[in-house]
Amino acid sequence: MARSWKPIILGAIGLLLVAFGTLLVFLVPVIMDQQVEKNVRIDPSSGFAFEMWRDLPVPFFMSIYIFEVVNHKEVVAGEKPRVQQRGPYVYREQKQKLNITFHENKTVSFVEYRTLHFDPERSVGKEEDHLIVPNILLLASAIMTENLPGFIKFIISSAFLTYNEEPFMNRTVKEILWGYEDPFLNFINTILPGKLPFKDKFGLFADFNNSNTGVFTVNTGVDDISKVQMIDSWNGLKEVDYWHSEATNMINGTAGQMWPPFRKTSEALQFYSPDACRSLTFVYEKEADFRGIPTYRYIAPNYLFANGTDYPPNEGFCPCLASGVQNMSSCRFNAPLFLSFPHFYNADPGFAEAVDGLHPSEELHSLFLDLHPLTGIPMNCSIKMQLSLFMKSVSGIWQTGDIKPVILPVLWFSESGYIDGPVYNTYYNTLILLPAILDYLQYILIAVGLCFIFIALLLPFTNQVGNESFCMPLYCFFCPESCLHVCVCVCVCVYVHNTPDTVIVP
Repeated sequence: MARSWKPIILGAIGLLLVAFGTLLVFLVPVIMDQQVEKNVRIDPSSGFAFEMWRDLPVPFFMSIYIFEVVNHKEVVAGEKPRVQQRGPYVYREQKQKLNITFHENKTVSFVEYRTLHFDPERSVGKEEDHLIVPNILLLASAIMTENLPGFIKFIISSAFLTYNEEPFMNRTVKEILWGYEDPFLNFINTILPGKLPFKDKFGLFADFNNSNTGVFTVNTGVDDISKVQMIDSWNGLKEVDYWHSEATNMINGTAGQMWPPFRKTSEALQFYSPDACRSLTFVYEKEADFRGIPTYRYIAPNYLFANGTDYPPNEGFCPCLASGVQNMSSCRFNAPLFLSFPHFYNADPGFAEAVDGLHPSEELHSLFLDLHPLTGIPMNCSIKMQLSLFMKSVSGIWQTGDIKPVILPVLWFSESGYIDGPVYNTYYNTLILLPAILDYLQYILIAVGLCFIFIALLLPFTNQVGNESFCMPLYCFFCPESCLHVCVCVCVCVYVHNTPDTVIVP
């Protein structure tokens, strides 16, 4: 009697294990999707993702490289500029969202403040380093006043002479970036009110540190997870008015820190950058991996800074030069500033050839963003941009001498960050390790259940055979290399003899 119940009990247990394992095959993806939705929506009760969104607790750095002009006197005399890259001057960047306000239409508004602190250990150089760089106040003012009456240009040129302004200046890195006092600013603001955003002090990043990027209002994803992080408005605007077409003025995508979950390779990443005054688009390049976390790598498309001839949708950003640089004058008080990739990477070769000392490189000067496609959270990124100045000799402004028309690189910067520390551990354990365990568990349960069923089928024949033993591999599978680095095999070994029946299952 006891022997007759053994196959039934083992078979029943096997069927239950197979049924439960099969059920997990369908339930685990549903459970994971629910957990992802719960954790990535903008909701104070949604877990660690909300804390990450509110106060980014991971290392984030801005590395700044400045182009020193080593032949500035010859440039004024009409020779080709020659530059030397200095740096990086590295700043640790902190971002924190304040004035967080939730609205009834499932959106949330916030202001993100950013502060930068010089990091001497990561830097190659000091903030006290003296560099010779273009005097943007003088050279930009010359371009901006080119079409004004001659007597106004005479007054401006005389003011340059009075205030000892020259086309190139010797300043410290700290002054170049964060500002220096210049009485000429007061003069410009008097005769050209509203033309410049600076008062008493001028610096390339003077309005960048201890500042914010405006009021963003984004979707919380509470009622529709596919809209989470998507911008509803910026400073109350649905579109900007810097450019010359509806498409180029649109505020698309997110604020640039997270994206909706469940990404597909066919979907581009879009975000609005207040610093670039426009929406930017990154496209999928390949599958990648960040410390065991599967990611999609996104890069900038070739057409990002293309002109309207090479890429018609960009016509709204014109007037344009050759492809590879974007004219920023319409959102920078008509100053002749241009945005591009460092060293004019991926731009028309003529830009780099016009300046000695530039060496465009995909490895050094391309940008990337590694995104976890399941959650839409970036794991690792390095965003690189270059700021350049168009300069030339302007009739009536004596200080510009015989400067040949050229777009001169001033500096380029890289904003980089990655998930690390306790945030990485929490993220990995919750969204990578636990799903992997559940994923393997379902197949282990099915395999063990099949073993029990197989044994149950063998037991009735144990009295009909002589003493013998045999082993049979039943199921094998490989764990991903990033996980356990082992092969797991389930085998059935049965030893049979007349009395009593013995079954050994290692």
